[in-house]
Amino acid sequence: MALAQAWSVALVGLEGHLVEIEADIAQGLPKTTLIGLPDASLSEARDRVRAAVVNSGEKFPDRKVTIGLSPATLPKTGSHYDVSIACALLAAAGVVDNERLRHVAIIGELGLDGRMREVRGALAMTLAASRSGFERVIVPELNAGEARLVPGIEVYGMRSLRQVLALLRQTEMPDEDPPRAEPRLISESLTRVPEVDLHDVLGQREGRKAIEASAAGGHHIFLHGPPGSGKTMLAERLAGLLPDLSTDASLEVSAVHSLAGLLTNDAELVVRPPFIAPHHTASLPSLIGGGSGMPRPGAISCAHRGILFIDEAPEMHPLTLDTLRQPLESGFVEVHRAAAVAKFPARFLLVLAANPCPCGLAGIPNKVCSCTPQNLNRYRQRISGPIKDRIDIQRQILPAARGEGEADSPESTAEVAARVRLARERQAHRYQGTGWALNSELPGPVLRREYPIDEPSQHLLEDLYAHGRLTARGFDRVSRLAWTLADLAGAPIPTVPLTHTAFQLRTGVPLTPLTDERPLRRSAS
Repeated sequence: MALAQAWSVALVGLEGHLVEIEADIAQGLPKTTLIGLPDASLSEARDRVRAAVVNSGEKFPDRKVTIGLSPATLPKTGSHYDVSIACALLAAAGVVDNERLRHVAIIGELGLDGRMREVRGALAMTLAASRSGFERVIVPELNAGEARLVPGIEVYGMRSLRQVLALLRQTEMPDEDPPRAEPRLISESLTRVPEVDLHDVLGQREGRKAIEASAAGGHHIFLHGPPGSGKTMLAERLAGLLPDLSTDASLEVSAVHSLAGLLTNDAELVVRPPFIAPHHTASLPSLIGGGSGMPRPGAISCAHRGILFIDEAPEMHPLTLDTLRQPLESGFVEVHRAAAVAKFPARFLLVLAANPCPCGLAGIPNKVCSCTPQNLNRYRQRISGPIKDRIDIQRQILPAARGEGEADSPESTAEVAARVRLARERQAHRYQGTGWALNSELPGPVLRREYPIDEPSQHLLEDLYAHGRLTARGFDRVSRLAWTLADLAGAPIPTVPLTHTAFQLRTGVPLTPLTDERPLRRSAS
C-alpha cells in the first residue's frame, strides 16, 4: 500500500481537534514534503522521523514521500506528531498493518535514536481523543501517568518507536532503557500549596471572618495593612478552607496543568484547589497566557478552580493588573493570535495583598507615615477602581496586639473548613440544576429575580445606592455576600444584620453590630 493514515490530536487552547496524518509514497526523486500548516518545530519532524526510523532498524522509503495533516486549515504546532507520522509512513511502506492504526490515537516526540520523549498537554490530548470515540491511545511512557487519569480509554506507555511497531505488529516487545525525565524549570510559587493551619493565626478576628466568607462563597478579597500584620499568612491559609475539587473540575484543572507543564511524571489528578502566587513583576503574557505559535495558559488559568494570590499588588504594573477585569467577570480568557484564538478557563478566587503606602505606615495608629500626599495618592491609584469594584471583600489587617488571642484557642483550618463545606452544600442545593454552584457565580439579573434578599435588607441597600455608597455592581455583590453569610449562619434568607455585615465587608468598614441608625431613603421628589 502506498497510502496510509494515522491519528493524532491538535490542541487550540484546551480544545482538542483530531488530526489525520496521511502518508503517500509515490515514484519520484527522494524527497519528504510535509503539508497542512505545520509550524517550525513540526516542519523539523521530517528530519527527526527519518533518523528515528533508520536508527530503529527500519528502511526509510527512498522515493517521493508526501505527509498531509488534515484538516489542512487548522494550524499545527508542536513535536507530538512525530510518532504518528512515522507510523503512517511505515504503514504506507507496508511495514505495519494500516487497519491497526485506524483505531488508536498516537502522541509523542521522537529522538534521533528512536526514543519517545515526553510532551506537554498529554492529558488534554488524551481527553480529546476519548471524547472523539477512541478507545486506545499511545503516549510516551513518561506521559502515561497523566494520560491514564482519563477514564474509559486504554493507554499504552511506550519507550521507543521500536516498541510502538512491536505493539502494532503484535510481536514480542523489545526491552528498552527507562526514559529519563527532562528537568522542568518551574517556579515554586506556581506549584506549591501551602501546608499551614489557621490555628497559627492569633487574633485577627476580622481577617479570619473575611477569609471564611471568601472561601464559602468564592468571593474575591483584598487585604491591606502594614508590613508584617499577617496579610500573607491569612491568604495562604485561605487555600486550606476550600473543599476538594469534584471529578469534572479535577480533570479540567489537571488538563490545564498538563498543558502548562506543571504535572509531575508520577501524575495524579489535581484534587486540591491550586494556589498560584506569581511575583508582582510577572509579565502580561505570563499572567494571561500567550507565547509564540499556539498560546499557552498563564497563571490565571493555572489558578482555575483555585486561588490566584498577588502579593504587593500595587507594585504590579497597572496595565497587567487591569487585564484581570474580563476574566473576573466571565470566568475564562481568550488569547488572540494570528494563527488561532485559544480559550482557557479562568474561574479563580482573586486574593490581593497590599501595604497602605510605599513606606507601609499610612493610617496606622501611633505610626508616622513619611510619604508625601502625591506619593500616597499615586500608590493607591495603582489598583484601579474597576478592579476594586470587582472585589467583594476589602479588609484592613492591623498588627495584633501583643498577647492578643493567646488566651483563647484559635479555630483550626479543619473547624472553619467544615463550616465552609456546609455553606457550599447549601448553595449547591439551592442552585441545583441551574449550572451555578456558588453565590459569587450567580448573574445579577438571576439573583434579583429568583433569589432576592428580604425586603428590609433590600431597602437598606437601596438607601446605600441612592446615597452613592454602592455602585450597581456593588449592589449585586453585597447581595451575593449577604447570601454567603446567611449560608454560614444556617439562615434561610439574608436578614438586615447579615446584609449590613456584608456591606461592611465590601467597603472595609470595621465590623460593628447594626444600630437603629440607618441611611435615610431618598424622597420621591
